[in-house]
Amino acid sequence: MFKKTILACLVGSSLLSGQISAESISGVVKDENDQPIAGAKISVVGESQSVLTDANGRFVVSNLLASEAELHIEARRFGHRNFHFSVPQQGLNDVSLTLLSSTIEVIDVKASPFHASATESAIPVSVLAGDALKMRQASTLGDTLKNEVGVHSNFYGGVASSPIIRGLDGPRVLITQNGLDAGDASRVGPDHSVAAEASTATQIEVLRGPATLFYGSGAIGGVVNVVDERIPTDNSTRAEWMLQRESVNNEKLAAGSLVTGVDNIGLYVDGFWRDSDDYRIPGFAEAQPDDDAVKGRVASSAATAKGFTLGGSYLLDNGYVGVSYGRLEREYGIPGHSHGGHEEEGDDHAAEEHVYADLTQNRYQLLSELNFSSGLIRTVNTRLAFTDYEHSEIEGGAVGTTFKNRSQEARLELLHRPYQDWRGGLSLHYKFSDFEAVGEEAFTPPSETQMLALGWMEERHFGPWLLQLGARVERVTIDATDVLLPDIGAHSHDGDDHSHDHDHGAEFIRVFDVSQRFTPYSVSAGTVWDFTEGYNLGLSVSRSQRAPAASELLSFGAHIGTASYEVGALFVLDDDDFVLNTQPIEMEVANNLDITLRKFSGNTGFVLNAFYNRIDNYYYQQNTGLFAESGHNHGGHDHGDDDHSHDAELPVYLFTTADVTLHGLEAQFSWQINDPFKLTLQGDYIRARIQGGGNLPRTPPLRLAAELAYELDALSADVRATRYFKQDKVSELEQATAGYTLLDASVSYRFNLGPQQLTAYIKGQNLTDEDARVHTSFLKDLTPLPGRSVAVGIRGSF
Repeated sequence: MFKKTILACLVGSSLLSGQISAESISGVVKDENDQPIAGAKISVVGESQSVLTDANGRFVVSNLLASEAELHIEARRFGHRNFHFSVPQQGLNDVSLTLLSSTIEVIDVKASPFHASATESAIPVSVLAGDALKMRQASTLGDTLKNEVGVHSNFYGGVASSPIIRGLDGPRVLITQNGLDAGDASRVGPDHSVAAEASTATQIEVLRGPATLFYGSGAIGGVVNVVDERIPTDNSTRAEWMLQRESVNNEKLAAGSLVTGVDNIGLYVDGFWRDSDDYRIPGFAEAQPDDDAVKGRVASSAATAKGFTLGGSYLLDNGYVGVSYGRLEREYGIPGHSHGGHEEEGDDHAAEEHVYADLTQNRYQLLSELNFSSGLIRTVNTRLAFTDYEHSEIEGGAVGTTFKNRSQEARLELLHRPYQDWRGGLSLHYKFSDFEAVGEEAFTPPSETQMLALGWMEERHFGPWLLQLGARVERVTIDATDVLLPDIGAHSHDGDDHSHDHDHGAEFIRVFDVSQRFTPYSVSAGTVWDFTEGYNLGLSVSRSQRAPAASELLSFGAHIGTASYEVGALFVLDDDDFVLNTQPIEMEVANNLDITLRKFSGNTGFVLNAFYNRIDNYYYQQNTGLFAESGHNHGGHDHGDDDHSHDAELPVYLFTTADVTLHGLEAQFSWQINDPFKLTLQGDYIRARIQGGGNLPRTPPLRLAAELAYELDALSADVRATRYFKQDKVSELEQATAGYTLLDASVSYRFNLGPQQLTAYIKGQNLTDEDARVHTSFLKDLTPLPGRSVAVGIRGSF
């Protein structure tokens, strides 16, 4: 299938590359004060061409493919706008286009087939790009995005973290690389690293809410799209690089990327190297060099990673076709396997029980975009990916468990020519995942998941109103062999009565095959009303279904990384014994309402979001109150009858369903006080309740933040304070988490050295050395946030 699709793209591109017409548009881009805007980018919607305005704001767009043209204009510190033109054969000359200044950074979203900006979408969107991305990039994706409105991190000792969007994570949040699934094992457990690197990304997009159905039911909670230039769409030579050193974990980072080419060939290469030690936590002094152990550091939180990407594209007059290959290697500790969470002087176990994961991923991608000047189809977008992912968890030099995920994905988007002012099209989407876990912690059996989907998306302007409609239907199959149902001898800790024989689980294990079929569908409708200049109101409603993931359905085993014994929804608890669930497996059904009010012009701006999400048959891990043996002896260390005597016993969590309600508020306010000073205030609140009583576990707390930024000439600086409030709305048997305040700051200086633009910077995090426990973390009692940290670095571009 993939070879045929690739061949069809190449043949089609060569046949259609000569279809060019001669219409052109020339003019000037100005601000609201009639002053020219230099460096504004003018893109032709539905075509692969763009130009920049000169010092006088002038531009020329030539060789348009159609007589009806739509120009998308973007510029830093200005709101983006679209302009529609009917272009005669002789072209249009001296058109005047006006942009409104904006204190809110407006960036186009690559995840959308329409490439709309965040202020033009009916659903809430956040984009982290440019200098902000470079300053906030961290070793994990969750920690990179943790300061975005509505986004939290399930912090896992600094070595692995995934984004939490509006209280949802795991299989409900789709993580993509240039629009295609990352193909890793991060959705199976929080101790599994996301196979994406922020240091070489150009932007990271967060699409919130179930209306992201264009990507499938796996995006019922949202989409995080990591964008890079691994398949270049032009061949203008440019490069970026950075070097950084951080104090709290002695991290060293080097990263760089280059785009170049010749004639109609575009080439891309990037690479990075990152190395860090165990990180320091607050409340402990640094150890002296002759100490036997390092004080106050989280055991097994060191990591090293390296990777590179090679890509190339054939640039056509009406699009491009490109391929890429990426290699990622990452080795990181697993704090959840160690006893006690942090090392103190005299703790001999920390040195003995180093447990780490060894990750490798090979990823191949093909992307193409072809635009046609006539006929019903205006644009054909093709995306293909093949990913070979594997990571092994190693203890005492021996491999304990190996996780593998070999995945294939193909998406074909057919966008039609505007009809009655409607624009949109169809999407055909296929995804296959062959997941396997082998070893003593293989808590989920090998399984194959296939998905085939048809999606439809349309939008139209009615004066100041933009209407967006969408629908999608899928066929999801989950097939697994060797599904286990062992008798684990689960018991409660009532008194000292341990009447169950803990060796009983090895005596009887049932093995059987499972085949499940689901047909989820999703529909959505949204509107954006530009009720006055510089303001709009967005409204989105959706109904989305999601089939349970294989891990939610089939798991049955100890998951040491989360300190729990996980049992899937295929099983039920019957008088302290687990038996097969005889009831039909239900799909999740989410009914979501989003309301967004935006002001994006002038020296003040704001974005206010309110959402209400009712999810029926929501899958979550319920604490059964029972305990079971892990079957894991941490490398054979015998702790006798000391305080570690219960380390081999884990609480049993059962995936079960309930009707839940999630609702909340998100707000961001920006004020350009004067030319150099800008104040930004933001906050988010999520309430996650189970119908009939109770709360969902690990729900992010109320959060408020304030940032004061200074930017004038070559100097930039900012200081940011973030308050995380106490979270006491907890689930049964879950502990409350105290509130804390984090103080961060940074200073950067820009200068030129020959043809290079350089930026030297210093940034500090947790400057008050606050002892902070992340409520959404599975290991909050073992791994507090890093203590005071200072990073220095330099980055350059040309």
